Amino acid sequence: MKQSLQLRLGQHLTMTPQLQQAIRLLQLSTLDLQAEIQEALESNPLLEVNEDAGAAPESEPGNATETEFDSNTQANETASVDTPETSVDLQGSDMPDELPVDSNWDDVYESVLPATTAASAPADDDRGFENQSGSEESLLEHLTWQMQMTPFSDIDMMIAEAIIDSVNDDGYLSVSLEDLLVGLGFSEEEEVGLEEMEAVLHQVQNFDPIGVAARDLRECLLLQLKKYDTSQQEVLDAMALVSDYLELLGGRDYNQLMRKMKLTREALQAAIEVVQSVNPRPGGLIASAPAEYIVPDVTVKKDKAKWRVELNFESVPRLKVNAHYAGMIRRADNSADNTYMRNQLQEARWFIKSLTSRNETLLKVATAIVERQRGFLEHGEEAMKALVLNDIAEELEMHESTISRVTTRKYMHTPRGIFELKYFFSSHVSTASGGSCSSTAIRALIKKLIAAENQVKPLSDSKIAKILESEGINVARRTVAKYREAMSIPPSNERKRLV
Repeated sequence: MKQSLQLRLGQHLTMTPQLQQAIRLLQLSTLDLQAEIQEALESNPLLEVNEDAGAAPESEPGNATETEFDSNTQANETASVDTPETSVDLQGSDMPDELPVDSNWDDVYESVLPATTAASAPADDDRGFENQSGSEESLLEHLTWQMQMTPFSDIDMMIAEAIIDSVNDDGYLSVSLEDLLVGLGFSEEEEVGLEEMEAVLHQVQNFDPIGVAARDLRECLLLQLKKYDTSQQEVLDAMALVSDYLELLGGRDYNQLMRKMKLTREALQAAIEVVQSVNPRPGGLIASAPAEYIVPDVTVKKDKAKWRVELNFESVPRLKVNAHYAGMIRRADNSADNTYMRNQLQEARWFIKSLTSRNETLLKVATAIVERQRGFLEHGEEAMKALVLNDIAEELEMHESTISRVTTRKYMHTPRGIFELKYFFSSHVSTASGGSCSSTAIRALIKKLIAAENQVKPLSDSKIAKILESEGINVARRTVAKYREAMSIPPSNERKRLV
């Protein structure tokens, strides 16, 4: 094989570090962006929070374009590094031998005074109630604490511990008593049988929450119903209903239930209401997930019959370049310290510019969405228009992937609630007139029809499809079933009621 040299000309796209940083910041959620900003503040000494920046100024009421211009102006004023306050003179004075330390003595050495003294105790106004999150107690810990408070013998304590370890998150015993007895491996001298296992199980079933450690749904419901006032007839009927006719109740065969239990329609309805008042998953009362808070990125409000779109500047701190450190940089000095400060200054400018670009892009996309979905803001989900990412991309002359990054994990605060920007995009469904309808609007119509239906004779999916067809929306029965299941609405046979 002969070796040779060849010269080729070509073009390819190279992503600079600045572009990569801008793309990465663009797709971050508000909480992730706050963490990213905090990390940048800790690693770059030339970045600092602009404490002097107040709230976003009120702009003159106008259309979406005017609002976009005002908000962009505010973003530029906030993040610009060329303002008189943060402008850098690279021909300034010489850099001192020792740079000032941007920390206090108390930040390095902890005070020897107790943390509970009046001088060190934080003010009540500084402690937000919603920010105080205690450790969540699991169901296992809750049951174990009650077991330790119960006067069990050593053997019964072992049995109770094995039973509690076999309780799942819903509160049900996931292992049979026979298997638990074999797993414990008691000796013949201890003489432990199923009778003692049953006795310990009954004691555990009296723990809080009521109905825990049940072996099936019937036992779980009966354990809770036994705590009711059994002198009331509807409670006795409910216990008989669960004990003997739970399968018929699950199938909603009300006529056969009334015939077998010899109850009137009103009496059966009262018994069913008692059954519905108990919790089929008692373990969920303890093992509950902590509340998650959503910070909106964009706020939409109506001002003098016009919708205004504004960025939520309170969710992300506004940054600026530390003018004191920047003034120490000398252009002609190539020392290690000066080179480090110069690089940090450049990174600070890139970071602030990326934040500004993110705010501008987010505001443009949100404004375009609001302009397309004014019907939703005015009249609700039924007026939602069909919209895809390509529609916004063509209008703003951006790539569709950029619109996807902007609308992912970004939230808009509207008078109708807080929605993710992705919520305003939905597929097209053809209508009888040749137009298109949003799938979100069709879901809202299905939900409205089901809410207004006769619960004695609920609407089937085929009937809903025919009603929508009469209104000019061509939707198949399978599509109605898919949308209904997406909204967690049960089928017609499960929505049936007595009265």
